[in-house]
Amino acid sequence: MDRLIYTAMTGAAQTMGRQAAVAQNLANVSTTGYRAEEHRLRAVQVLSPALPTRAFVVDSSTHNDFTPGPMQATGRNLDIAVQGSGFIALVLPDGSEAYTRNGSLQLDVNGVLQTRNGIPVAGDGGPISVPPDVKINIANDGTISVVPETGAQNTVNANGRIKLVNPPEADLVRGADGLFRLRGGGAVAADQNTTMASGYLEGSNVNPVEQMVNMISLARQFDLQTKLLTTAGTNDQAATQIITNF
Repeated sequence: MDRLIYTAMTGAAQTMGRQAAVAQNLANVSTTGYRAEEHRLRAVQVLSPALPTRAFVVDSSTHNDFTPGPMQATGRNLDIAVQGSGFIALVLPDGSEAYTRNGSLQLDVNGVLQTRNGIPVAGDGGPISVPPDVKINIANDGTISVVPETGAQNTVNANGRIKLVNPPEADLVRGADGLFRLRGGGAVAADQNTTMASGYLEGSNVNPVEQMVNMISLARQFDLQTKLLTTAGTNDQAATQIITNF
């Protein structure tokens, strides 16, 4: 009897975790550069001589869907979208690197190029600073060129290059802040073959219809697992009654 309880109980608990992941995906349908997340489950045997046939359902791994999202034209010169695979490198406050596909950038009061959350974008030698009163152009390879808005406006100056990387997707883990990092820490070297498009943003790759279908399926699965627990309890009571009568 308890075999059924082990499987149904742990299965229901992990199904709730999968429902939370689907809810997270649905909440980020319109988030720029968001990557869908999926939890994968597996059965694990209980390591006890007294319970050799019992098994738990556990969360095996978190799978990130790195399929590119749709390109959305904005016409804004500080909006960039990575083409194909690859990421934009960011410099975190502790000096480490993180990676994102959200290319909606801005300048702070000091002219530092950063994300909407205030995280500086990595360049060849650290954060990129842009002088005031200039027009900014970002090339496909991430090179930033500036043209003065006053004086000799035909003078184009290179002002750094956005670090674009393309690490193996299996080596990346998603943090609580939504940014990706190397599984073992460290930084990735810039990839010369990764390109981007200026004036575009990449949309989320979440398919809302697919996620809604998953949510309905998981709700039915959870309902079935809780009914199995009720059935196990009913059977246990019936078996106890039979034993008592004897």
